Amino acid sequence: MDNQQRKIVVIEPGYASYSVEKDILSKFSQEIHVVPKDAGYDEKVAMVRDADAVMVREAIVDADLIDKMERCQVIVRYGIGVDNIDQQAAKNKKIHVANIPQYGAEEVSNHAVTLVLAVSRWLVKRDSDVRKGIWGVGDAEPIYTFNGKGLGIIGFGSIARSFLEKMRPFGFKDIWIYDPGLTEEEIWGYGAHKASVEEVCRNSDVISLHAPLLEETRHILSEKEFGLMTPRTIVVNTGRGPLIDEKALVKALKSGMIKGAGIDVFENEPPGKANPLFKLDNVIVSDHAAWYSDRSIEELQTKAAKEVYRVLSGEKPQSWLNPW
Repeated sequence: MDNQQRKIVVIEPGYASYSVEKDILSKFSQEIHVVPKDAGYDEKVAMVRDADAVMVREAIVDADLIDKMERCQVIVRYGIGVDNIDQQAAKNKKIHVANIPQYGAEEVSNHAVTLVLAVSRWLVKRDSDVRKGIWGVGDAEPIYTFNGKGLGIIGFGSIARSFLEKMRPFGFKDIWIYDPGLTEEEIWGYGAHKASVEEVCRNSDVISLHAPLLEETRHILSEKEFGLMTPRTIVVNTGRGPLIDEKALVKALKSGMIKGAGIDVFENEPPGKANPLFKLDNVIVSDHAAWYSDRSIEELQTKAAKEVYRVLSGEKPQSWLNPW
């Protein structure tokens, strides 16, 4: 290993400190270069042009920006979804793209369960009503038991599997899973039925989305799919915002086609104040926070930095997404 200092750049800062990365990568660099949050495109280009490694959260790293990278060996996504990175463009330049696939399973699954329970029990609305002096609404806001009902899951990675184990004690009779990457036998091993998206929608009283955002999963729940659901159905999304067609979701919620929704991710983030979801009582929203805990941040920064370390050491990343 030569003594040449490497340049490590973080696009889109979002953490209080980068001391974790600095400690792990001190062999290669004494500084972590952080692109300012309000940086324009030209400033980003100037920062990444001579970078040896780039780390990113939600910011777009498209083909044009990748084309400007003259020395980069690796782009690491702080998290799981990598729809914000042009993997093919990176592959064309022999730049490794890596993510942190096992990250946040406990936090995100906990958040998904919390949204299911909060929506099913009308917790936010009941809190608001009680504060206004409204008491005992009873049948006006029916609460359905989960016992004997159907649970649907779209995308069945580590987060979804953790979610399923936490939902089992509520007594769902049938579990329906859509994940084209798994066989019927693999899914049956979890005591569930392998299903199409349509079968999930028809048979599930609770549907939780955990799929990656790909061209084929964009708007995987749209007007057609909501039309297959029942007025008891609760939809929860802690995956990626564009998995749901928000206009179709609003229509389904307003019409009573489904009971309610718990939304942690949006088609556009941050969502505008005029987002029609915010005017509906049968929706609970959060700010793409399902991943968060004090422990999860340190874990994420540590694992991301170690992926950079591997590549700069001449190894392949542990989670290499665009191999050649």
